[in-house]
Amino acid sequence: MIAYRDATATDGDELAAMARRCFTQTFGNLYRQSDLAAFLDTTFGAAGLVGDLGDPDYAVRLATEDEAIIGYCKIGPVAFPGDWPPHAIELHQLYVLAPWQGTGVAATLMDWAAGHARAVGAREMILSVYVDNHRARAFYERRGFLEFGKYVFMVGDHEDDDRLMRLML
Repeated sequence: MIAYRDATATDGDELAAMARRCFTQTFGNLYRQSDLAAFLDTTFGAAGLVGDLGDPDYAVRLATEDEAIIGYCKIGPVAFPGDWPPHAIELHQLYVLAPWQGTGVAATLMDWAAGHARAVGAREMILSVYVDNHRARAFYERRGFLEFGKYVFMVGDHEDDDRLMRLML
């Protein structure tokens, strides 16, 4: 049975391992090992996901099965360059391990993200998605996100072509 709960600092190591595994399984073949390693350390380590678990500006929701983390969603301040309205929030990550994709886990996490965003006063949610991640783009479009721009997403020294999407809450 899948359960959902807020992440705590004690989830850091397991959550980081799950995030690294999910990203590598989905995108690992696109990058040089040095670029991938640099990205994983920065994004999911103490300076990223793990460190954000103790930051009140961020919220992380977990999906678990038999107490193992199978998915998560992280929202917080918009980190993209530019001037963003104070009522905007960013969906930084929504990751679900492959065996649970298509089972409703992502939809449940997204519902939580939108509800939490509204509860903290956000009126729009911003995200970036890799241009060739068709499954994720379709998911976001079904949830009401609209593309509004481009973004260069860095994985180490590798530049990815991402699309910015927005959901009005």
